[in-house]
Amino acid sequence: MESEHFQQVRLVSWFRRTYPGVRIFAVPNGGHRGASQGAALKAEGVTPGVPDLFAPEWLLWVEMKREAGGVVSPVQKDWIAYLESIGHRVIIGRGFEDAKRQILDVKKPEG
Repeated sequence: MESEHFQQVRLVSWFRRTYPGVRIFAVPNGGHRGASQGAALKAEGVTPGVPDLFAPEWLLWVEMKREAGGVVSPVQKDWIAYLESIGHRVIIGRGFEDAKRQILDVKKPEG
C-alpha cells in the first residue's frame, strides 16, 4: 500500500493533467521537523489541521489520508468545519482513487 505522500503526489499529478488551467497547491503542515524549524514555520503562520491541498478557483480543499487507517484529528475536524462554514468545500480522500473520484463528482473535466 502506498504512503499518504505518494498518494498525494499521484493526485496532484493527475489533477494538473486533468485540469491544466486550475491551480492546486500543497499546504506544508505535515511532516517531521526539528524544533527550530517547527518554531520558524509556526511563526510564519503554518497552522496544524489545515487540509493538505487547495484549489483556490474552486474553493476546494483536499485532506489526504491513507486508504486504510487514516484518522481525521480533532484539529483537522475543526478546520474542516470552519472552511465549510465560510462556503468552501472540503473532501477527505482516502487514497488517490477515492480523492480522484470525489473531485470528479465536484468538477467534471472540461473538453
